[in-house]
Amino acid sequence: MIRWAILGTGFISNTVAAAIQASAGSQAHVVAGRHPDAVAKFQRQYDIPHHSVGYDAALADPAVDAVYIGLPNNVHHSLTIQAAEQGKAVLSEKSLTTTMDQAQELVASVQAHQTFFVEGLMYLAHPLFRRLQEVLLDGRLGQLRGVQGFYAADIWQVTNPAGRGTLYNLGCYPVSLLQFVVQTMCGPHAFASHRLSGLGNVSARDGTIVDASVTARFDTGVLATLQSTDSYGMAHGFTISGDKGVLRFVTNPWLPVAGRNHIQWCPYGGEVEDIFVETGKDSFAHQIEMVETCLATGQLEAQRPSPRLQDSLEIMAFLTEWEAQCLASEVD
Repeated sequence: MIRWAILGTGFISNTVAAAIQASAGSQAHVVAGRHPDAVAKFQRQYDIPHHSVGYDAALADPAVDAVYIGLPNNVHHSLTIQAAEQGKAVLSEKSLTTTMDQAQELVASVQAHQTFFVEGLMYLAHPLFRRLQEVLLDGRLGQLRGVQGFYAADIWQVTNPAGRGTLYNLGCYPVSLLQFVVQTMCGPHAFASHRLSGLGNVSARDGTIVDASVTARFDTGVLATLQSTDSYGMAHGFTISGDKGVLRFVTNPWLPVAGRNHIQWCPYGGEVEDIFVETGKDSFAHQIEMVETCLATGQLEAQRPSPRLQDSLEIMAFLTEWEAQCLASEVD
């Protein structure tokens, strides 16, 4: 039984708390937050034995095995470092951090203290992505030629400016899936070798990037175009193009559900094949089970399809480079 400290009482922490509560291998031991009323309400809702106003006591609690960080990404690095110093395993929400310096500090601390860490790109723990991996490797696409993805959600009213905009809020999803596809089909080091060009729009309200697009060319010759926005819409799309056909997601790849998830294979000149993956659990439940398995087997990081430490660093490097290009385009 893994005993969890849940840091944060917002929407995402509620979702993960429900997944912990539903798992036979986990138990919420303590919830911590800054606001006493919110902490007390959360504790009652999920019948959690202990609570803490502030995070220090929860992180130092010797009964805690693992820490879930459901707080804004600008504090991910400092709280992960503090948890690692206490010998705790960590599941921290995406994005990894908001800067590469923070990301390097986080990874260095986790490695120095030999503690488990995984970035909360929960969708990759869903069985849909084991099936995707099988399809990518079965030869039907031929050579990978291109990837197109976008994620749009009209959520600017509730975003935290400290999170540095749409790239770290939504853009990390298509970037992480692009990485998984490129690594799977072109090799483990293929994603890191690229050139990119990005453009973006900056909000006059808080100075963060609200709309962004990027075109990337990998050294293998694969081309990719991605878009991310949290200023309009509610839409998603992800298409993988090979020289023998196209694979596309029909359902949202970044919110796999408990139920039927749908990918479509469209060979050039052939019959369309619908590929379904059905499961009784959503991606958050599968993510908790993934952490349980890793801790039970003594692993210090997740296994693919979930992100390993180096994967998370590569995603951050891509995001920060994309961000720099967007900001430069605004100045121009």
